Amino acid sequence: MELKALGFDAWFEEKMADLQAPDCRAARVTEVNRESCLVRNEDSEVAAELTGRLLFSVESGADLPCVGDWVLAQYHNEDTFAVIHAIFPRRTVLQRKESGTKIDYQMIAANIDAALIVQACDIDFNLRRLERYLVMVHEGGIEPVLLLTKSDLVSPEMLEQRISEVRRANIACEIIPFSNKTGAGLDKVRQFLRPGKTYCLLGSSGVGKTTLVNHLIGEELYETKTVRERGGKGRHTTTRRQLLVLEQGAMLIDTPGMRELGNIGAATGIEESFADIVELAKNCRFRNCTHTREAGCTLLAAVEKGELSAERYQNYLKLMRESDYYEMSYLEKRQKDKKFGKMIKSVNQSKKK
Repeated sequence: MELKALGFDAWFEEKMADLQAPDCRAARVTEVNRESCLVRNEDSEVAAELTGRLLFSVESGADLPCVGDWVLAQYHNEDTFAVIHAIFPRRTVLQRKESGTKIDYQMIAANIDAALIVQACDIDFNLRRLERYLVMVHEGGIEPVLLLTKSDLVSPEMLEQRISEVRRANIACEIIPFSNKTGAGLDKVRQFLRPGKTYCLLGSSGVGKTTLVNHLIGEELYETKTVRERGGKGRHTTTRRQLLVLEQGAMLIDTPGMRELGNIGAATGIEESFADIVELAKNCRFRNCTHTREAGCTLLAAVEKGELSAERYQNYLKLMRESDYYEMSYLEKRQKDKKFGKMIKSVNQSKKK
């Protein structure tokens, strides 16, 4: 297999010239564990570790390799083990705020061509959750695609209603309904996946991501679990991210279901996901309008007239507040970390004297 088949194109070839790592070869990260990862090149997939220098230069988790990254690795022991010396710049990235109270980025995957957002079209259908995924995807510069699964559980009329709801929310991405149970629509999913391109599956637990992966692979390679009867809620199956090369040449990354979808400094992603609201807000009377109580606010007027969904408007404001708050908290944290680092460096220097 050539590196090009793994997604190594002219963009990465150009970046490679700027990386100083002699006797190293380009490889792609296919799996990340706590202290090591797997990398794949033209010939094989082997375990790899980071050099001490690279580890020492890491300032946050976002600086560590993630699934989909391209790295420069030096191979040892007859190419059965590798040491990572450098990480290529990322063309696109999927990241979110770490779950819980910690304010930091959690890397999901890198160098993704399209994100396949999987959402059930039965009782688990949720437009507000979909909007959150779209913000994350747009912020990373990635093309979103909506896969509406469990189409066998709803009538054709209900399926059309779901699609209409998405369109009324001004979401213009491609929509592919399908059923893991009957196989309807699976051919359209397969046709969308192109050789040499990388796709990432996103969605809540129980929407059928792992079952879809098994269908695309052509065998029951990964364990699936039944959905809880009460409330139709799913259970976690995928526990780690892994890049798979499908038989037809496309690459696929499955991800664990996400209960929290916080975004840090995602202004660009919000603007793209709510482009209609952003355009409407340009007509507000005041340039610094908060869109909450001001006279002459076009958003409030549109909600009152029924031209803008109240739920979509509220979600827009909520995402903007979250993004701004987490970004400010993250910047404050980084400033404190830098001050602490300078203090440690000063203490070490004084000890040497």
